[in-house]
Amino acid sequence: MNIREFLPTQPVILGFDPGKDKCGLAVMGLDRQLHYHQVVLSSEAIASLEKLRQNYPISLMVMGDQTTSKRWKQQITEQVKEPLNIILVDERYTSLEARDRYWQMYPPKGLSKLLPQGMRQPPRPIDDIVAILLIERYLNRLTESSMRSD
Repeated sequence: MNIREFLPTQPVILGFDPGKDKCGLAVMGLDRQLHYHQVVLSSEAIASLEKLRQNYPISLMVMGDQTTSKRWKQQITEQVKEPLNIILVDERYTSLEARDRYWQMYPPKGLSKLLPQGMRQPPRPIDDIVAILLIERYLNRLTESSMRSD
């Protein structure tokens, strides 16, 4: 776990893409600055979450709302030491979006550059990028609702 030096002056949001075998974790500031992202085994997810909470001033957790979310939400609520506010976010199409984002973050090299983007498969799981997208969807929802109330 590579945790960068962080100034604990601003709250951050933890993105969590729950899964049966692996989970994506991401930590992003309200300024959309990405501080951390990683894919972890599901069996290590809660321990990783606790470690991140020791290193970042996490104000809330944004989690995908699909298949395993209810079970994960209950498990996190029961097992984390300090209560954590959990908000469910629409997770539809995030896997497709995450694949495109992967290639933006890590542009292809060599011969894979010649393949059309839709045919390229990321060389590693991208659950952490899904977690990033979940945070962004939450922040976009906040921005949209504050613009409507003005």
